[in-house]
Amino acid sequence: MSGMVDRAAVRRWVAGYEAAWRAPGTETLAGLFSQGATYLHSPYADPVVGLSAIRAMWESDRNGPDEIFAMSSEVVAVDGNVAIVRAVVRYGDPVGQEYTDLWVLRFDVEGRCSWFEEWPYWPGRGWSARED
Repeated sequence: MSGMVDRAAVRRWVAGYEAAWRAPGTETLAGLFSQGATYLHSPYADPVVGLSAIRAMWESDRNGPDEIFAMSSEVVAVDGNVAIVRAVVRYGDPVGQEYTDLWVLRFDVEGRCSWFEEWPYWPGRGWSARED
């Protein structure tokens, strides 16, 4: 890749991300994330840096590869090597938790993600800075 991605490449990457979440182990992450990638669970979270740390975080965050969830996504924007994706994830059957998430993704020249930043929002949680 020339450092630029297109919508089709981003959709393939997102499909690979979902497939990796559903697969045992973390071997497929090397094809998704660069060695020095940074992963933030939210813009205020401490960054998880490096593929090894992302692998460890991946295994601790999920309930296992057989975790029941449905995910839908849409590529919102692509500019050069940066993409914005909106994902909706519903966990369980019946659904016990769901959230909408915006992902800010930066890709390296090989098409692997070098920056993954989430902006998650859960239904029923406050969106205002007001205390009440």
